[in-house]
Amino acid sequence: MKEQSNESIALKVSLVTIIGNVILTVFKLIAGFVGHSSAMISDAIHSGSDVLSTLVVIVGVKLSNKKSDIEHPYGHERLECVAAIILAIMLAVTGAGIGISGINMMFQDNTVIPVPSTIALVAAIISIIVKEAMYWYTYFPAKKMNSGALLADAWHHRSDALSSIGSFAGILGAQLGFKFLDPLASVVISLFILKVSYDIFKDSINKMIDKSCDKDVIQEIEDIIYRNGSVKQIDDLKTRLFGDKIYVDVEIAADADLTLLESHQVAQDIHDLIEKSVPLVKHCMIHMNPYIK
Repeated sequence: MKEQSNESIALKVSLVTIIGNVILTVFKLIAGFVGHSSAMISDAIHSGSDVLSTLVVIVGVKLSNKKSDIEHPYGHERLECVAAIILAIMLAVTGAGIGISGINMMFQDNTVIPVPSTIALVAAIISIIVKEAMYWYTYFPAKKMNSGALLADAWHHRSDALSSIGSFAGILGAQLGFKFLDPLASVVISLFILKVSYDIFKDSINKMIDKSCDKDVIQEIEDIIYRNGSVKQIDDLKTRLFGDKIYVDVEIAADADLTLLESHQVAQDIHDLIEKSVPLVKHCMIHMNPYIK
């Protein structure tokens, strides 16, 4: 029930941002061409890529929330990581294209570079406000759900807001007589995009290769285990990220005189408490060892 609710939230957020990005992309393209601003046209292309990336997020979230089956007994959570990796690649390609275009224009004759008009400057300001609002609108549910794909989409919005700041600076500088600043802004925008794509790619890969949880999460699990008075020591504790979920494997030492039934109850109590206290834990395996002084 909880996963279905998360899926509904993600779809709602994604649909709202798709509509917003389509409107913003069209507006910025018109402003870029009418206002003769290469930076604004690059910015519009960036916003347009947001539409495609959000569609990838929707597909990723839908697939990752599928129930376990015979062929995938551990579930489909990693499909969301795949969606985030695709997003990162799309961002990198977009950023590289914008950067190359900006560099080529910078080496053109200064007289060939047009001076952007005020409409391009207004479009940049509107884009900064709208895209920053989209970032926060997507960021909060992404963090709450621990959704890598949705968080990647949020940072895509933030990178677009940052690129619009670069557009604003470049357009304003060009209007003040420094024409090269408009294409230079495109290059700066591309660097922002490439940095974000790298961060998203790195995070997704970590979730694909069973990277361990943060130290704070591991410490929280250890504290939960030691709440049980029968636990003498933790012999081993392993955690691994599986998409947006966590798998935990624990070896616990308890008094050797405990009966099989008592040992099982200790393991069951700890298992239940970990999964209840740490919502991201999808599965917890407890192995009991005899405590040897």
